[in-house]
Amino acid sequence: MGMSILFFMSLKTIINCFENELEEKVKAKESAISAYRRAITCSKQAVMAVHRAELENAKNKLSEAQSTLEQTEAISISHRDLLLSIERVAYQEYAEAAILLKLVETKTFPDPRELNIPTLAYLLGLADAIGEFRRRALEALRQRKLKIAQNCLSIMDEIYSALMVLDNAYVLIPELRHKCDVARRLIEITLGDVTTETRRNSLEKSIVQLEAMIKQNKQ
Repeated sequence: MGMSILFFMSLKTIINCFENELEEKVKAKESAISAYRRAITCSKQAVMAVHRAELENAKNKLSEAQSTLEQTEAISISHRDLLLSIERVAYQEYAEAAILLKLVETKTFPDPRELNIPTLAYLLGLADAIGEFRRRALEALRQRKLKIAQNCLSIMDEIYSALMVLDNAYVLIPELRHKCDVARRLIEITLGDVTTETRRNSLEKSIVQLEAMIKQNKQ
């Protein structure tokens, strides 16, 4: 009986010690989640700004997202058990926006080390960027800017090809395979759209040339 009381009191003491830590974790979680949500929002706004050709606005939103993520680093390190899911989403959205902006502005891929983006989040951001370049390709085709659409298709294919050889990445992030399957379908559809537009464009040029020849012969 004495042993049971001692054990119970010892456990109660331990549990009481948890109270402050748990309270601290709750506050940290609320603070971090709020910050990560803000970073996600800013990253999405940056993507939309790129599609509207508002690159300066996109840079500002991306900078705000980066600053917000940096503020959460200390919390993330102290409370890894709480934040893995939303943390990855936030970095993934940030990576997608950073990749899109960099490629549109400079035609180069951003270095994840310079952006301080975790490797797995960067890979997921790459996969998601394929969908954004599909969107850019469609807009370019609508505006009859065939070369831009072809360039978007080329980038989509380059990203997909690079991701397909990373076998270890599929082990660590199973959702990447699904994203790549979706990306493959998007590339196939976009290839069809670009091919159709290329043929239409070629046919139009042939018609114009034929009309010019007929007009010249009449003269």
